[in-house]
Amino acid sequence: MRSASEDRTARAAIRDEALRLFAAHGPDKVTVRQIATAAEVSPGLVVHHFGSKDGLRAECDRWAVETFENLLGELTREDGGATWAPESTGSLHEALVRHLPADSPLPGYLRRLLLSDEEAGRLLFRRLYAVSRAALDDLARAGRAEPGPDPAVRAALLLANDLAVLLLREHLADVLGVDPLTREGMARWAPEVLDLYAVGLGATPRAPEEGA
Repeated sequence: MRSASEDRTARAAIRDEALRLFAAHGPDKVTVRQIATAAEVSPGLVVHHFGSKDGLRAECDRWAVETFENLLGELTREDGGATWAPESTGSLHEALVRHLPADSPLPGYLRRLLLSDEEAGRLLFRRLYAVSRAALDDLARAGRAEPGPDPAVRAALLLANDLAVLLLREHLADVLGVDPLTREGMARWAPEVLDLYAVGLGATPRAPEEGA
């Protein structure tokens, strides 16, 4: 067990283990004692830092959204437009790979938030959509993308494609043989995404075979 003199470290450990357990099982099925055991602290220290499980859950929501806001800030300029390097997909998926360790509980917690009916999840999705719309507008102004006849739907489609990597992470890892939320996985994923966005799915017509 950690001592009171390790409070700052213990607080972060409690939060991280709560993020992991809440993401895996849902907050309603996780107890304070389970969180304390995972964080190697006493249940009393959990209550000392967060007041209750509800207080800890609220702190997890706040910290997760704030962290994602910071990641999204990397994808946008101060004037609200998106920054896109030629070799970058400009996606939240890519930002997560660059800045978080492979075993971070945040992607799993993001998935739980987005699939829940909680206000934190709705606010986060609206923020993600705003970034996707800004990115599309920025690319259109630079002549690098067509906004299409319905830019709102196109921006939502781009966002859904990006979030699918987080929501289907385990399934994608199973069929591809590599976790998409790792640098190795991103090295395979990004070129295909960029090629698909640039060229689309249109196949090049094949020349007829001789004698056909």
